[in-house]
Amino acid sequence: MRITSRFKPVFWNTQERRLRAGWRLAIQFILFMAIVIGLALIGSALGSGSTTAVIGSAVYLVLGVAMAWLLGRFIDGRRFADFGFHLSFGWWLDLAFGLALGAVLMTGIFVTQKLAGWVTLVGPGDEPVLPTVLISLLVYFAVGVNEEFTFRGYQLRNLAEGLAFPRIGPRAAVALALSLSSGFFGVAHSLNDNATAVSTLNIVVGGLLLGLPLVLTGELAISIGLHIAWNFFQGTVYGFPVSGSVPTRRVLKIEQSGPELWTGGAFGPEAGLIGLIWILLGCGLIVLWIKARQQRLALHETMALYLPAVRCKETLECQTAIPVETDEG
Repeated sequence: MRITSRFKPVFWNTQERRLRAGWRLAIQFILFMAIVIGLALIGSALGSGSTTAVIGSAVYLVLGVAMAWLLGRFIDGRRFADFGFHLSFGWWLDLAFGLALGAVLMTGIFVTQKLAGWVTLVGPGDEPVLPTVLISLLVYFAVGVNEEFTFRGYQLRNLAEGLAFPRIGPRAAVALALSLSSGFFGVAHSLNDNATAVSTLNIVVGGLLLGLPLVLTGELAISIGLHIAWNFFQGTVYGFPVSGSVPTRRVLKIEQSGPELWTGGAFGPEAGLIGLIWILLGCGLIVLWIKARQQRLALHETMALYLPAVRCKETLECQTAIPVETDEG
């Protein structure tokens, strides 16, 4: 009992009555990897094809949402909605903006490379357009929702809570958490085929692009929409490689040339300077949109403050969390 009491503070935050942030993040990472490995094994057993893609995406989405609910209920002590899913008219409007932004940014990348003479249209894809579009939307919807919950909704929020004041203050904690989660996002993609140092650094910046709406609004709507549309237009519409993988379902077939430093080469636009320029432009457009919608622009400091789910009877109350003992305290 004496040993248990001595080491309990290492694992348990007595005031919050839950595991400390590092352990919560470790559990989430283990569950996420278990899902990814399990889906890879299922894919190997079923083989490639449209049926496998549909089944795999549906299972991935269901398991991802179930994981989010279970983590919130039993590990985090918060509602599923508090990970960035307070659905309202404004939430859906932001989702629509994110979808439009992803389409605009990837179209800008395509047009820029086409004007430079580095993209040549070869012809249409090998499969009918409608099944290609529908299956791809399902795949990228599952990826967008799950990755945004994993790297932003859960990871970024828990990092911010673990880093919060009195050490550095909530605003700095949120900013540092955004940087760290973006770094993890880049490292996670560094294991992809055709990854390079430039692709990893660019995806870190891409993580900042995807995390920026969350830290400015507290919601995942823009991030999810942007992630879905970016991947969909990148791989399915324009036929670019998606983070190192050549899409099997695409509306257009293209051939790329030009310097890989600018185009991204076999990894895709995320690994090129053209992609980086449009990512930075996307950050600016997000800032303008949120400022116009909220009439102000500030970091969502409550992401670094914890309010137990049992006290979150209404969304408004959850958004006015009070300071509690930090994970380092």
